[in-house]
Amino acid sequence: MNKARRKKLEEIINALEEQRGNLEEVFSEERDAFDNLPEGIQYSERGEQMEENADVLESAYDSLDAVISDIQDVLDAN
Repeated sequence: MNKARRKKLEEIINALEEQRGNLEEVFSEERDAFDNLPEGIQYSERGEQMEENADVLESAYDSLDAVISDIQDVLDAN
């Protein structure tokens, strides 16, 4: 891999890591908001939706982490 493509991949990783941090912040806020609901509301439609949102955001965070790792593996191999 040439130097220009390596540099571009490094820039992509940096941008993805920044967005991963932002996603983690939103995911954590949503999870905390759900956790702080009274138990009765947690089991309501609203609470279940908040929990599902947090789960989906956590899954997206994990997926983004895997993408960053895959790109880093390509850089490390070259």
